[in-house]
Amino acid sequence: MSAAGGVAAGRITRRRAGAETAAMADEISRAQAARPGGDTIFGKIIRKEIPASIIYEDEQCLAFHDISPQAPTHFLVIPKKPIVRLSEAEDSDESLLGHLMIVGKKCAANLGLTNGFRMVVNEGPEGGQSVYHVHLHVLGGRQLGWPPG
Repeated sequence: MSAAGGVAAGRITRRRAGAETAAMADEISRAQAARPGGDTIFGKIIRKEIPASIIYEDEQCLAFHDISPQAPTHFLVIPKKPIVRLSEAEDSDESLLGHLMIVGKKCAANLGLTNGFRMVVNEGPEGGQSVYHVHLHVLGGRQLGWPPG
């Protein structure tokens, strides 16, 4: 790699890092402003009151593309049962929560994520939860960095 190529790559990286920092600040603001309780946008999607780009649905859950994707492929898997936060899930939700991961894995395969993907659940304000209805993010389609936040 030439020095010029490295410099150009460095500028691209810095711009990308700046955009990621701004996106993270927006996500943090949304999470801190969100409040548990009441109806959520996910409840409206489940009831088909608002549109979503649905990729999978069964009696227990729904998967749809994220409206603000953070990767080339970014979709959510949500339970139809309104579990507010992962920390509030009951022991009886164990099978349902496992089902979300299996559905996420199958949808990832169907969407061509053959080189890997990431699954994330945000928990509470400091965890970046912006919608108080448990949801599994599945991201892929590029090399994902670590640490994520």
